Amino acid sequence: MAKNAYIFRYRIRNWSSYNQALIARGRITFWFDEAAIVAWRNSERHHRRGTPRTYSDTAIECGLVLKEVFHLSLRAVQGFTASLIDMMALDLPVPHYSTLSRRQGKLVIPLPICRKDTPRHVVVDATGLKVYGDGEWSTRKHRAGRRRTWRKLHLGVDEATKEIVATELTASNVHDSRRLPALLAQVPDQVDQVSGDGAYDTRACYEAIGNRGAIATIPPRRNAKLGRPLGESDSLAARNANLRQIQEQGRYEWRVSSGCTRQSLAENAVSRLKALFGSRLSARRIDNQRVEAMLRCSVLNRMTSLGMPDSVRI
Repeated sequence: MAKNAYIFRYRIRNWSSYNQALIARGRITFWFDEAAIVAWRNSERHHRRGTPRTYSDTAIECGLVLKEVFHLSLRAVQGFTASLIDMMALDLPVPHYSTLSRRQGKLVIPLPICRKDTPRHVVVDATGLKVYGDGEWSTRKHRAGRRRTWRKLHLGVDEATKEIVATELTASNVHDSRRLPALLAQVPDQVDQVSGDGAYDTRACYEAIGNRGAIATIPPRRNAKLGRPLGESDSLAARNANLRQIQEQGRYEWRVSSGCTRQSLAENAVSRLKALFGSRLSARRIDNQRVEAMLRCSVLNRMTSLGMPDSVRI
């Protein structure tokens, strides 16, 4: 075994309740409360030419959530929703699959987040979601084709609750560090610490974190040097402080003591997201893709609220 190789074992202390939470994720109990039935049909006044909308955003969002949770096509969503409404004997119209596709890009999907009285420790990371192109096996054997297209999903995750508190979908060539200010702007609560990998080791990221009054625990590059001692900005001062601590304690010891290792929780959120919903986007327009990614994060937060494991190192 190589030096500095650490292998840890963990035990889940709340396995009974977490096991029930995993079971509850698979329940297919549906109900339409009175508020949803009333809000199903569009009631907004129509100020433009043409026929007014039949369905409210609530109806469209309901169909798209069913699509993501059960991995359905848009046509299958129409049939699935019609079956639910027939079995519940409700007098509600069913959105056509073309209506779902046309209305998807203009939806505003809020993330269900539990408000906290204590400051948040936000961990950030990014991952790729494929739009179209060959699979990984075919790419390794025949090289990537020209039509192989990806989107990049940027996530901000609460270290304590494991909820996704910020998300943004961009083109694949957008660097991770460029979207950190926008992610922090989405977090309504106070932030006391932000952790990320080396991709966020930029001046703009340190400034964005400093503007929120938070501590930046971002591992500097291996060849990083201390900045100028005279006239340095607050962002450079925070980075220099991290470098000095690394020189005194060692890189791994600093990562543990500063809480930077908690950044792996963002990678865990990415893993859960892809395990539940896959690593592909079905929409082809960028606005529809953004809503599709936001719906997945919203559903994942609802599943997370059912219960998460309480792991302890042994």
